[in-house]
Amino acid sequence: MTKNIYIYILIMGAVSYLIRALPMTLLRKPIKNRFIKSFLYYVPYVTLAVMTFPAIITATQSPISGALALAVGIITAAIGFDLFKVAVSCCVTVFITELIIMNL
Repeated sequence: MTKNIYIYILIMGAVSYLIRALPMTLLRKPIKNRFIKSFLYYVPYVTLAVMTFPAIITATQSPISGALALAVGIITAAIGFDLFKVAVSCCVTVFITELIIMNL
C-alpha cells in the first residue's frame, strides 16, 4: 500500500510539471490570436469563481442562507458598495436567515 502512494505522488508531480513546462517550451512566439488571448486572460477568474461559489453556498448551516448571502453580495457590489459593506451585508444576511430557519 505504501509503495502505491509514492507512485501516485510521482505521477501527480510529473503531470503538474508537464502542464507547466510544456506550454513554456512549445510556445516560443507571442500569442497573437485574440480569442486565445482573451481565453487565457479569463482563466484565473473563472477558476477562482468555480472554487468560490460552491464554498459560499455550503459554508453556512443551510444552503438557503448561503444562496441569499450570495445574492445580497452580488446586489450590493453591483450598487457600488465597498468590500467591507458587502461583507457585512452578507454576514448579516446569513445571521438573520439562520435565525429565521432555526425558529421554524
